[in-house]
Amino acid sequence: MNKELSKAERTRQFIIESTAVVFNKKGYAGTSLADLTEATGLTKGSIYGNFENKEEVALAVFDYNSCRTADMIAKRVAQADTFYDKLMVYTKVYSSETLAARGGCPILNTAVEADDTNDLLKGKAAKAVLKWKKNIAELIEGGIAAGEFKADVNINQTAISIVALIEGGIMISKVTNSHANLEKVLGTVELLINQMKS
Repeated sequence: MNKELSKAERTRQFIIESTAVVFNKKGYAGTSLADLTEATGLTKGSIYGNFENKEEVALAVFDYNSCRTADMIAKRVAQADTFYDKLMVYTKVYSSETLAARGGCPILNTAVEADDTNDLLKGKAAKAVLKWKKNIAELIEGGIAAGEFKADVNINQTAISIVALIEGGIMISKVTNSHANLEKVLGTVELLINQMKS
């Protein structure tokens, strides 16, 4: 049974969605209260009437941004026929301009900024990375069981390496302002996936 959101819940969701790109581009420390009021058109009182502080907004925004990316991937993975094609979804999603337009990968952005400064955000980023690794590991396991991938693939090493390559490629492309650098790294991810084929 679908219940309608209360006015307070709708306002909270509006604040989260309106500030999602701002937090992803500027980070927690770089996002000011003025940024939040400008993005939402709401007053400081309206924002802090719905969230205890800026950190609470940032935590909710991280969940929103990371779920948005995960949902985009999950839909494409569900549509792919083979485990090989399912893994290749990651190279396609992360090479698209969709994420770049929203400030890049929220996991990478949060992890880089919060690793030494905000334990709550760091914890959320760590959980997201581990979930991502688990999802890839499950696809590799499925591919091995289906006979698509070699039986001797080191599942965990390969899964975390794919995550590291993608995140590293995004970071390098951002600091060099070159999408071509990301494409080169994603080409290495494709090579890694191709090497697993039986």
